[in-house]
Amino acid sequence: MIIMINGAFGAGKTSAARMLQPLIANSLIFDPEEIGLMIRKIIPEEARHIHERTDDFQDIELWRILTVKVAGEVKKKYRKHLIVPMTLYKEENFAYIYNGFKELDEDLYHFCLIASEDTITDRLAERGDAIGGWSFQRTAECVEAFKKAMYQEHIITDHVTTNEVTDFILKRIRPTRK
Repeated sequence: MIIMINGAFGAGKTSAARMLQPLIANSLIFDPEEIGLMIRKIIPEEARHIHERTDDFQDIELWRILTVKVAGEVKKKYRKHLIVPMTLYKEENFAYIYNGFKELDEDLYHFCLIASEDTITDRLAERGDAIGGWSFQRTAECVEAFKKAMYQEHIITDHVTTNEVTDFILKRIRPTRK
């Protein structure tokens, strides 16, 4: 099984993943951000294609390819369910990773944590992100993008706890668990 937990920066993805992981036997958290940080570190900007020379590692094509490949290798080697917290608001990246994960495991779930811009900016500030920094700059774009049907299943998190988000996810995945 693969559980994707999507949403804007500050929506509560990582908190939900951390709370969910001990409740799902034989699971681990697989964070594609780590792959992005590695790629950004080992491939200097001047070596990247022109369209990849941005401040977002998700614009580097190798990132999405490696995200799927590494997830596949982790599943094959360790035979674990994957819980994947990641902000995937660019349609091309979302489609590639979602479809790649579906090929790895038919038992794929995608949840998109939704919150208002005000809630997101409050959460980013609470966790210590620099006001006006990178994650703040993407808030409006993420909030708007995640309204699209392709990002279903939405979980509105403005006025719910992480426990409630986790409970919702568990109720959705348990009926089909083997």
